Amino acid sequence: MTDVKAMTTDFPRLLVATEFPPNGAGGGAAVVRQMLKHWPAEKLYWWSCFPDRNQLFGQKTAAHRVATIPQKLYPNRRGRGLKSWLLETFWVPRASRHLRNTLETLKPDVVWAIPHAQAIPPMMRVLPGAGIGFHVSMHDYMDDRGFGMRFGVERSRRLAAMADQLYAGATTRDAIGRAMLDDLRTRTGRDGLITRAGLEQEDFDYLSHETETQGESTRIAYAGTIVAANEFALVAKVLEQIRRQLPRPVTLEFFGDHSYRLESWFDASWMREHGSLPALELSQALKKCDWGLSPMRLADDDPRYNHFSLPTKFVSYLAAGLPIIVLGHPESTVVKMAQQYQAGLCVTEGNPEKLSAQLLEAFSKANPKQKYRAEIQRCALAEFDARRMRATLYSNFQTCAASKPDKGGN
Repeated sequence: MTDVKAMTTDFPRLLVATEFPPNGAGGGAAVVRQMLKHWPAEKLYWWSCFPDRNQLFGQKTAAHRVATIPQKLYPNRRGRGLKSWLLETFWVPRASRHLRNTLETLKPDVVWAIPHAQAIPPMMRVLPGAGIGFHVSMHDYMDDRGFGMRFGVERSRRLAAMADQLYAGATTRDAIGRAMLDDLRTRTGRDGLITRAGLEQEDFDYLSHETETQGESTRIAYAGTIVAANEFALVAKVLEQIRRQLPRPVTLEFFGDHSYRLESWFDASWMREHGSLPALELSQALKKCDWGLSPMRLADDDPRYNHFSLPTKFVSYLAAGLPIIVLGHPESTVVKMAQQYQAGLCVTEGNPEKLSAQLLEAFSKANPKQKYRAEIQRCALAEFDARRMRATLYSNFQTCAASKPDKGGN
């Protein structure tokens, strides 16, 4: 497929509006940067609630405006009710004025809005009536259990309702999967297209020609933040029990901002932390591993997360040619993907003895990358072609730039 770089040279002035900065960590920020791969920095602007701490990921912009949230006011479990009230009462009006001023000053042709957490209220106040076409990308639901615990259930539901309104009122829109799109259409009456992390041409080339054989040890990668803590602890415990029975030593390799050295299951003798790496370095490091680990919750007690979220780590593992160990409820996105494409090991129950047997069998076989390569390629091409998604997204941006919505939002 011809990439968008060769398809268009007429880029509108684009403002990204969301909570995280251009070089923010996390899967959502990584997706945005990947989709902006060919966007010229001189036509790219950014509005966020947090400043860039560094340029680790190399995302450049012509201007970055920050409606700063004081760290002590950010709701996060402790004092969340008072903090949320203070934000709503004092920060949201100020941030709304800041966003409106940013639009008037920078004069973008189109806004790319990613409704995430505290950025949602000011975007809801400003974008529908700003007279600028805007595209909305839904990455997460704000009313899943994790956000409810951090912000409070009532505020999380309000944020989710506002995100739905932004989605419904956008000129064009997308979400990270078909299940989420169908769910959003049921509630808002609006459909969209899929945009999520994907594989580039060089990734497909690597998968086609990858000939590496397994080394002396079995290296299991875990990229990102641990969300399903109990399930991860189960895997770590089982690996500890079986690792001396395996033909090769096992290591668990962590890539991400968080350290887990203080967890009860952490064992520095066979677990290693590498920190957060730029995209290219992470890709190279993952290619040296043998498996990728992608657990979600086994219980369906958080369906808003289980049914609709797709961890970016899943795509990172595919791009590195890694077979994936998937653990989760049968209705979770990763399990459904793993059942559709036989690209590794899929586990849907938390029986330690059964999991031990499955992992023993999987790790006792040589060259797992070669065994699962065909299905990894099939899944990647059918579901995660970044070139195709980028071309569609850029077309949507041009549609937004060509639209002339009323200042009143009609």
